[in-house]
Amino acid sequence: MSIQSIRKTTVGFTLIELMIVVAIIAILAAIAIPAYQNYVIRSQVSEGLSLTDGAKTAMEEFYVNTGRFPWDNTSAGLPQAASIIGTYVIAVQAGTGGVRVIYGGKANQALQGKRLILSPIVEGGSIAWNCMPKSVSFPNAVPNEYLPSSCRK
Repeated sequence: MSIQSIRKTTVGFTLIELMIVVAIIAILAAIAIPAYQNYVIRSQVSEGLSLTDGAKTAMEEFYVNTGRFPWDNTSAGLPQAASIIGTYVIAVQAGTGGVRVIYGGKANQALQGKRLILSPIVEGGSIAWNCMPKSVSFPNAVPNEYLPSSCRK
């Protein structure tokens, strides 16, 4: 028997190599899944912000005409709060304190029932909008880590 016939060449992966690959994939998944969840939640918050554009415009026009902010959606000339909805938002309410976005059951669990309030600030004839962060006085607010950079100060 020759040496060539005794040697068997190994083709493919061994069990150890496959286990190492599986471990590497598991580590990458453990890092990627939470980062993706954060991205999903932030995109859901962005939907709420985009739904406020019409309400902010209506409130600004009301302020220009009357010198004060409207009491509710009706006085601002907006549809009822429950009819301004999105995939994750169940209502957009206008009022003297600003525009309130309420997240519903289709939103990520971290957002369900949470509120995002944009409060108007009148500065020298123009109106700026400020996001109200989560605080002791406002515990149902969207957590600060999910707010867009324009809201985090």
